[in-house]
Amino acid sequence: MSHQPAVATKMPEEMDKPLISLHLVDSDSSLAKVPDEAPKVGILGSGDFARSLATRLVGSGFKVVVGSRNPKRTAGLFPSAAQVTFQEEAVSSPEVIFVAVFREHYSSLCSLSDQLAGKILVDVSNPTEQEHLQHRESNAEYLASLFPTCTVVKAFNVISAWTLQAGPRDGNRQVPICSDQPEAKRAVSEMALAMGFMPVDMGSLASAREVEAMPLRLLPAWKVPTLLALGLFVCFYAYNFIRDVLQPYVQESQNKFFKLPVSVVNTTLPCVAYVLLSLVYLPGVLAAALQLRRGTKYQRFPDWLDHWLQHRKQIGLLSFFCAALHALYSFCLPLRRAHRYDLVNLAVKQVLANKSHLWVEEEVWRMEIYLSLGVLALGTLSLLAVTSLPSIANSLNWREFSFVQSSLGFVALVLSTLHTLTYGWTRAFEESRYKFYLPPTFTLTLLVPCAVILAKALFLLPCISRRLARIRRGWERDGTIKFTLPTDHALAEKTSHV
Repeated sequence: MSHQPAVATKMPEEMDKPLISLHLVDSDSSLAKVPDEAPKVGILGSGDFARSLATRLVGSGFKVVVGSRNPKRTAGLFPSAAQVTFQEEAVSSPEVIFVAVFREHYSSLCSLSDQLAGKILVDVSNPTEQEHLQHRESNAEYLASLFPTCTVVKAFNVISAWTLQAGPRDGNRQVPICSDQPEAKRAVSEMALAMGFMPVDMGSLASAREVEAMPLRLLPAWKVPTLLALGLFVCFYAYNFIRDVLQPYVQESQNKFFKLPVSVVNTTLPCVAYVLLSLVYLPGVLAAALQLRRGTKYQRFPDWLDHWLQHRKQIGLLSFFCAALHALYSFCLPLRRAHRYDLVNLAVKQVLANKSHLWVEEEVWRMEIYLSLGVLALGTLSLLAVTSLPSIANSLNWREFSFVQSSLGFVALVLSTLHTLTYGWTRAFEESRYKFYLPPTFTLTLLVPCAVILAKALFLLPCISRRLARIRRGWERDGTIKFTLPTDHALAEKTSHV
């Protein structure tokens, strides 16, 4: 049975602790005093989620009746506007009842079957990962089997108790809803809208298992990028360990294991950040080359390339994270005791050699340019990371977002390349740098980024860029439709880029 939530006009004068403080309620314009004609909603359960749900429903203009096994003990935990009573009384009049109890306690509600007949039960429970694997049917389907005369709706299980209290502005507004009865879904969807959330129709109750699996996923889009970053870190760390620690110990009998916590890590982090940044733009190059080879944009990319394109945001953010850590580690280098000993030893050697002035013009200029390019690259990466935030990205139109992520991102890659080349300077050609006959680490990191930059420069050639622009605007090499690219170069530049 559907209810239209009444429009609230005033703020509640008092909310009981520990649910939510009064100043927090007053700061939320969506929380209002419950009018006399407000629709009534029931809640079975008195846990944390039930208390937060009652607070949100009361503030959204609903009359709330809470059913508890011990109403005297739990009444003080709920808002004063909510009525806390026994379960039998709580389910007698409301048509929509939230079941905020765990799956193992569903059977304890069977005594209420007669009172619940014909009502809408909203299941908000979540299984643990072990329970999800153990049970083939979802919690909502199990609840429906216990109460066949009721209509069960799965909803609000992806919303945390804090989001219910503080308001949806700080969390995900989407509320997946599924049920076998369209009218029941419509009623719960209207309630979700009145509470400030955005309902998402997930279909029949058979989708409840998928909905219940959503809170169990731990950053699913970050799994592959994180493993990639960790793999690169381990490889580069081992490589730097062999060159900077193991080689002096084996060939020169020098103990430099003290470098492991800071120096080797600081040498590894920029390598990982640089390679990750190049891997953000490499799939775009491969996609463009594939479109040129096929002569059309209407063929799907291979699955591995499609997944790579979808993970570019996460890879870019991990690149920024490693670059930021590299900057922090670099600031810590002069604070090390080993660095101070090196300075003292250098000063002693200078005095013994009667050198009153030690100044290498080339090294001074190299370090100044190296640091400047590093700061510029990190600043550009910071801008890319900020615009990746949903709140910032939603304020940009597509052309602005594409300019920041594509054009400025490529500028960050070029700056990082110049930063690395300046660090290398002439070191790549010095025989002493090839320890254990292994090339310096920075020469390895230059391979993929330089390939991406060269490919991007190749795509800027008129003969290639015009053909690629035509393909992305719908032209097909073997198609029957003849497509003519606009002569206006500015218009051609507005075509979307992969």
